[in-house]
Amino acid sequence: MKTSVEPSAPRLAPLRVPAFRRFALANLVSTTGSAMAPVALAYAVIGQGGGAGSLGVVLATNSVPTIVFTLVGGVLADRLSRSRILFLGNLLAATAQGVLAALVATHHATTASIAACGFGSGIAVAFTAPAAAGVVAQVVAAEHRQQANALLRLPANAVKVLGPVVSGVIVAIGGPAWALSWDALSFLAAALLLLGLRLSAPVTTSSALADLRAGWSGFRSRTWLWTYTASGTVVVAAWLAGFQLLGPVVAAGHYSGARSWGLVQGAFAFGLLAGTAVCLRWRPYRLLAVAVLTGAGLCLPLAALGLGLDLPWVLLAAVLAGIGLDITIVAWNTALQLHVPQEELGRMSSFNGVGERIAIPLGYLATALAAHAWADRTVLLVCAGAVVVATVLNLCVRDVYRVNRV
Repeated sequence: MKTSVEPSAPRLAPLRVPAFRRFALANLVSTTGSAMAPVALAYAVIGQGGGAGSLGVVLATNSVPTIVFTLVGGVLADRLSRSRILFLGNLLAATAQGVLAALVATHHATTASIAACGFGSGIAVAFTAPAAAGVVAQVVAAEHRQQANALLRLPANAVKVLGPVVSGVIVAIGGPAWALSWDALSFLAAALLLLGLRLSAPVTTSSALADLRAGWSGFRSRTWLWTYTASGTVVVAAWLAGFQLLGPVVAAGHYSGARSWGLVQGAFAFGLLAGTAVCLRWRPYRLLAVAVLTGAGLCLPLAALGLGLDLPWVLLAAVLAGIGLDITIVAWNTALQLHVPQEELGRMSSFNGVGERIAIPLGYLATALAAHAWADRTVLLVCAGAVVVATVLNLCVRDVYRVNRV
């Protein structure tokens, strides 16, 4: 694969920008809590008597508001100060996770109350994700954006290596409320950091509805963008339904529960960290083709769990999937920032985000229902197959090979 080597783009150049440093620090702080949340959430549901069905409802409820409100978040990200949106979104997430931690700690948590808190967190994501997508393009020069995207993920991924492992131990010893409490505090700290970011708002003269229509027109006109999004609809739904929903259930039934699942999550995070290190050194020319191909690695842990392999093989598969996913994310973000004008990034990111998330609730619910009819491991193998098929079909699109480094 053709590689670009640019001496003028040193790997640490983005850290010379004060606004980027603050944004990166806030991202790192919130990640210290978010890395613990999946294990804690899964076992909060299991601890109050829920199984795959209850966890599927909780995860689906978390996804619905993200899908519903992300387009609004994308329009606002191209009209208002992105730093202000990020501050308010992190504050909302801190509130939702704080309430959830209190419910779990006092043994008042139910599937409905956990789902309600997840709904609040989902709204926060709907507004913060499009705003965050445009920050790098707003504060970092074009030639340094791949490094910026990788540097954002490097410390965060380092935290994710230990976060799930620590969370698994905390949940096993003291219960999930402690890990959920830290998640809430980390969002609050990130919000305070983002309050000082103070990014200027874009200058707009059109209405919000006109902006939304123009954004949809721009999204449809870019074949590479909507086909990648369509592929992501299948890949993301299959991955999350298999890994986040059935993964903890299979770990509880066939491995050692929270401890083993924490190790799997930690192995996946270690792979993400390794993938970031690759992105700091490797500058692929065919950005989008690399993003599509490396994303297929997500099928590996699904297949390993589905085949009932021993835990060391599952951990290896999780590491490889993490490496591939992080390369995918950095390559995709760089391609988007280089091939979409900065004033459209919020809307293009939101259309992509909605497209990739729109099937998640259905995937969770369908997987939960399928788990009642078939063995959990059989459903995991179906999810792995869906990832492979969607990737192959996307690689058949010619425009994938035309979105390259500029």
